Amino acid sequence: MPAPPPPEDLAGLSLAEIAELAAARRLPPVESWQPERTGDSAMRIARDGSWYHEGERIERPALVRLFSTILRREPDGGFVLVTPAEKLAIAVEEAPFVAVELASEGEGEARRLAFRLNTGDLVVAGPGHGIRIEERDDGPHPYLHVRGGLDALIARAVFYELAELALAEESDPPGLWSDGAFFALAST
Repeated sequence: MPAPPPPEDLAGLSLAEIAELAAARRLPPVESWQPERTGDSAMRIARDGSWYHEGERIERPALVRLFSTILRREPDGGFVLVTPAEKLAIAVEEAPFVAVELASEGEGEARRLAFRLNTGDLVVAGPGHGIRIEERDDGPHPYLHVRGGLDALIARAVFYELAELALAEESDPPGLWSDGAFFALAST
């Protein structure tokens, strides 16, 4: 049975419903596929999460969602689209996903944070889905671990929401709990 379609937004869902939808998402076993045929996909994922093929933007969200399910990070740090028959390199400018929406429930150590990605996928931050900040010359780059070495860049507006929540909680260091794990909102 296929997974339910991604929700339009998180506003009408409880964190329990979001976690249930995230857990119901079944992905192909790309980690176990080791095809001999390799090549280049002529595809690129831009910093804003847009997907391109041969320089043209892929406009169909369903097609992007499909490709995102066969995306894998290689041990050398590269990214590939993989099937049982072939493995094709794909260029990724920043991160393969973008966290575009946040839902928060609870306070302090009881808080849960859920994110909707640009692909419609749902991720609840916690021990298996950490939040980290990388400080660079152009400012902080916040990331959410999605799966298997694949991260989502947390969109600036969503990062500001996280910062507001952290400031309201007055934790030291500034940060937030989610699903039993604490995430500092500054680089370490």
